[in-house]
Amino acid sequence: MPFLLAPGPRRKPSAPPLTPPPSRSGGESGPSPHRSTFRPDIEGLRAVAVLAVLAFHAEIPGLAGGFIGVDVFFVISGYLITGLLVREAVSTGRIRLGDFFSRRARRLLPSAAVVLAAVAVAGAWLTVPLRRTDLEYDVLSAALSLANWRFVSQRTDYLAAGHDQSPLLHFWSLAVEEQFYLFWAPLLAVVVLCAARAVRRGRAVRSVVALVTGALVLGSFALSLHWTEHSVSLAYLGTPSRVWQFGVGALLALLPWHLLRGPRTLRLLCGWGGAAAIGWCVVAYDASTPYPGYAALVPTLATAAVILAAIPGRGERNVQGPYGVGRLLAGRAPRAVGRLSYTLYLWHWPVLVLAEARLGALGWPARTALTLAAVLPALATMRWVEQPLRRSRTVSELPRRGLAVGVSAIVLPVALALVVGTATLHLMGPATPVDVKGLPPGAVSGPSLLARTPGASAGNGPVVPNPAQARKDFPPDRDCQVAPEVTRSPQCLFGAVDSPDRIVLLGDSHAGQWFSPMLALAAQRGWALQELVKQGCPLAQLAVDSPQLGRAYRECDTWRADTLERLRTGPKPRLIVIASLNRYTTDRQLLAAAWEKTLRPLRATGAPIVYIEDTPVPGTDIPACVSGAPDDDAACAFSRAEAVPADPLARRIASGAVPGVRSISVNPVLCPGDGPTCPAVRDRILLYRDDAHLTNVAAVVLAPRLERLLTDSGALPAATAPATPAAPGADGWTELLRDDFEGPAGSRPSPADWSHDLGTCYPGCPAPQWGTGEIGTMTDSTDNVRLDGKGALEIVPTREGERWSSGRIETVRSDFAPPPGGVLRIEASIALPDVTGPKAAGYWPAFWTLGAPLRDGYTGWPGVGELDIMESVNGRDTVFGSMHCGVLEGGPCEEPVGLTSGPQVCASCRTEFHAYAVEVDLGAREVRWYLDGRVYHRVSAGRMDAGTWKRAVDHGVFLILNVAIGGKLPAADGATAGPATEPGHPMRVDQVTVKVKGGEGGGGSG
Repeated sequence: MPFLLAPGPRRKPSAPPLTPPPSRSGGESGPSPHRSTFRPDIEGLRAVAVLAVLAFHAEIPGLAGGFIGVDVFFVISGYLITGLLVREAVSTGRIRLGDFFSRRARRLLPSAAVVLAAVAVAGAWLTVPLRRTDLEYDVLSAALSLANWRFVSQRTDYLAAGHDQSPLLHFWSLAVEEQFYLFWAPLLAVVVLCAARAVRRGRAVRSVVALVTGALVLGSFALSLHWTEHSVSLAYLGTPSRVWQFGVGALLALLPWHLLRGPRTLRLLCGWGGAAAIGWCVVAYDASTPYPGYAALVPTLATAAVILAAIPGRGERNVQGPYGVGRLLAGRAPRAVGRLSYTLYLWHWPVLVLAEARLGALGWPARTALTLAAVLPALATMRWVEQPLRRSRTVSELPRRGLAVGVSAIVLPVALALVVGTATLHLMGPATPVDVKGLPPGAVSGPSLLARTPGASAGNGPVVPNPAQARKDFPPDRDCQVAPEVTRSPQCLFGAVDSPDRIVLLGDSHAGQWFSPMLALAAQRGWALQELVKQGCPLAQLAVDSPQLGRAYRECDTWRADTLERLRTGPKPRLIVIASLNRYTTDRQLLAAAWEKTLRPLRATGAPIVYIEDTPVPGTDIPACVSGAPDDDAACAFSRAEAVPADPLARRIASGAVPGVRSISVNPVLCPGDGPTCPAVRDRILLYRDDAHLTNVAAVVLAPRLERLLTDSGALPAATAPATPAAPGADGWTELLRDDFEGPAGSRPSPADWSHDLGTCYPGCPAPQWGTGEIGTMTDSTDNVRLDGKGALEIVPTREGERWSSGRIETVRSDFAPPPGGVLRIEASIALPDVTGPKAAGYWPAFWTLGAPLRDGYTGWPGVGELDIMESVNGRDTVFGSMHCGVLEGGPCEEPVGLTSGPQVCASCRTEFHAYAVEVDLGAREVRWYLDGRVYHRVSAGRMDAGTWKRAVDHGVFLILNVAIGGKLPAADGATAGPATEPGHPMRVDQVTVKVKGGEGGGGSG
């Protein structure tokens, strides 16, 4: 950066030599083109560089490329330092490293120490506690000239850093320069020593140094290109990728004079062309420019051209002339700014960042004003710190004194940082991980995050995790959330790893945040959890750029393709849970197509797929904010509109446009109500670990709710083992299920017994519209499925415009089966929708069962058996029952019609509850249908071969209650849903029972 490296204007010697001293080189005579004469144009060039950087940081419109000012400084430093060292080597035959580092230390470190101390003190006052701990490490790394590597370790994208950054971020460039000096000066000393021993000639020294420099330039530039392609933070902030820019300046200092004797006009054009190119970069470059990479060649070579244009050739005092760019740069104003460049650079960024820490984000006019205000402390530091020490004879007499001054100067800011940081950590509490076993239980349902107990209060005590813990409260999934440069997930299995059943957690880091609750759900069921997660990689097949890599994210495309192929060819999962940030694109059509490309191979696995709607994205550092207001839950609330935009995929799933996928959301808990803001803390739980991800604690607390949502969706079976059958009653029947649908009006049926089917088909089904042609979309909304508060369940078709929605629920259990030789009886008390005529066109209420094997992928119908216990269409005063089995066309069950009873008259079935039942009697080898206790239909095993009978009835079943709208059966009855069809008429269910009776040939109840 703007180190004051060139000597200042020299006083006229009292006895100037009449002739130059003889050259030690023996091959060069006359003055060197790189003699140590003060270069006022370079001081002015420093002004251009620092003003460009200041404009970039002030965010002045049209000057977004001002970051290239740093490149200008690097070239200047390489030119001046190399020239200084080589002149010393040519004149003395060696380089005195003690003198060199003493000068650097006394000129650079004290001013930097003043700024670091000021930042440590002001930061303790102006920033929130958690930022103070960060600041401690920033001060230490800056004082030790390691700031760039600290920010590399944090994957800082300097060009996209924006607001809310470290007040010492700009020290990265100072660290790069100081690291360059630490290896460059000793390297030149060794090279000079070897060259001097071989041939004691100045030309030899310059030639050897030039060869070494050229090799470093080429190697560093190649590394810069590679890192720009693979790691934007390492390329921009790393020292090895910047050495070539110093090297370009160094090569200028090594050029022999005869290469500089070009026509004055050519050099004039060279200077102005370089200046124009620097200006062009400032205007044309921005944060989207891949940098440094090839783009850095322009400002680097342009700076070299400006310096080269004003290097005097043999016999020339200067080449600026009246029209040269050097004359403009050597003006009084540019030189004044150039002299101030180092301290101004040191001060301007902390002033901006600390002001925003107190005032909030500022626009470019305010930032420009603050940047101008930084001139005052910069002038004071130059006047009372930098210049006195630079001019002090006492300090400069002995190298060790300069080193002592520089090293001593950094002790104060380091001590201040340690005190502030240690005190802050003590106040905030331990940073050790939270023991999740001690967390309060999460609420299964309702508006609260935590389960409530009588007399308990969630408003007391410290937040959990505390802000220091929250920063590191990641899921305990080791390295399974693969980094941007990785293209294949490892075999990350957790829980019951030997189980054939597994849940797959798939997506980006917004999927990875659900690791802990998904592992708990898998473990409760004796399953494994497989995590397939890649950071910053959209699961939808979108082409995106990686902020970490600073280029097209090709590794994401490779990883996604590999992962989908592994799922396609591997064992079938029991459940696939997907989640992803929903902000990769705002193009809804592009996003829909991208999701379909991903979901198609996932559906082909036959596993249920559940999408967890994207969680709120606060967009600000939540732990830092909470550390500043730990007792005020509302202090860090953030905008609902910005943090929780409509989730495009969730909406499409709810509309039925994404068959085979179900959607759930915890956002009603994370952002409750309909107010303008969302909380950062709920029930004293700190919800976010950064600006976009949940803490692991929050995820764990949400586990019971996730389980409820997943079981309600029908995608996840209940963790509890099947209930132990009660003792047989006096009538010999053992009850397996009884639901009287008691509960508050508007509530859902019990999730322990029932789950919701969603959309227009099961995941993995071979046809949309549930295979029946119905036109409605099934939802879990209480508008469609609810308790009436009077002991009945209501399933209600609704319509919005031309779009129909309804409800379909099925039992969680799928193991309802007759005992060997016994009977299974399934019964429900139902009142059909009370609507007739054209208003009932397309209504299709039903109570039925499907074979449990369908739960393994919803394929194999009708062979696995379907028993339609009750169906009715179009508001008729008739009901019927049927059995489906065998093959899809024809076969023993006469598919697709099935073995049907024909219509059974039931004049009051719409206004009164009637009992509908079916019995599967393995002893009598028949299935019987009942209406109010009367058998009206039978299907015996004799109507089909033994294998078909066994596949249809000799296994568990699950129950289904639904009201469809439209479809093949209403159409076959002569009516379809149309504009006259009236929504809002419920099917009411008073009771459902399932019971069994053992014994050989045990008869039924009728």
